[in-house]
Amino acid sequence: MTSNHSPVILIVDDTPVNLLLLTQLLSAQSYDVRPVTQGTAALTAIRTIRPDLVLLDIRMPDMDGYEVYRQLKADGETAQIPVIFISALDDVEDKVRAFECGGVDYIAKPFQPLEVLARVRTHLALAQARKALEAANRELQRALTREAELARIDWLTGVYNRSHFYELARHEFAIATRYERPLTVCMLDIDHFKQINDRYGHLIGDQVLRAVAQTVAHQIRTADSIGRFGGEEFILLLPNTNLPAALTLAERLRVTIADLQVHTDRGIITATISVGVAERRPADTTIERLIDRADQALYAAKRQGRNCVVGV
Repeated sequence: MTSNHSPVILIVDDTPVNLLLLTQLLSAQSYDVRPVTQGTAALTAIRTIRPDLVLLDIRMPDMDGYEVYRQLKADGETAQIPVIFISALDDVEDKVRAFECGGVDYIAKPFQPLEVLARVRTHLALAQARKALEAANRELQRALTREAELARIDWLTGVYNRSHFYELARHEFAIATRYERPLTVCMLDIDHFKQINDRYGHLIGDQVLRAVAQTVAHQIRTADSIGRFGGEEFILLLPNTNLPAALTLAERLRVTIADLQVHTDRGIITATISVGVAERRPADTTIERLIDRADQALYAAKRQGRNCVVGV
């Protein structure tokens, strides 16, 4: 139900006079009324038009109201549609069972027009409030999810920040240690990045950082992780990857970045990276020790002239 359309009410009753009375009564209030006379037809109509409210007679020959209601609630697409049961005034058993099985209300025959209208208005308002609350809850959940994601992401480059990367790395290190699986870490550094900042300015430098980070992120597997370690340094976590495979990846990344052209307001800028690679060894008792060895390999790559890969 929305503010732009009249609420749709489905009336299910096999007695023509009751159906006519309720249809006239509710149509006069500008409701969009859809009458049906059988339980099976009611289920088809409910799944087709998705009414805002159902007025459901309990006693029908082909399928009673309880069975209609049971099938309605068993379908996730229609389970939230409110149902007001209809039955004879003196049938206490029907009234009790109607509430026990989950009906939102009960209208007794013969109908009292003012009572019918009051109950219909109440439950349409409640349904609308429930939908609004559900929509607000969904939006809140999306906002919380976005906030949680932002807390894990480096705002400049779009890859994991150092804190979240360490959280992932400790988890993968524990798994690799427990099950004796290979685990490799790569440290990447953009060569002579200070010169890019000094020559072109920090805004252009930031653009180069983003381009390198996102290029690397798109080259690794879903199971792998990339984080910004600090400044122009990035770190890769490669689960179930031994040193030879990691070196192959690192070399591919080195070549890819060397060929990368970053289009900026100051023209096309290119960059290269140095990469240090370290595979977990029994002596690596913590993820920090493994990262430190990768960092040492990175410095060895820099000493060898940069734009190269060194593994340990």
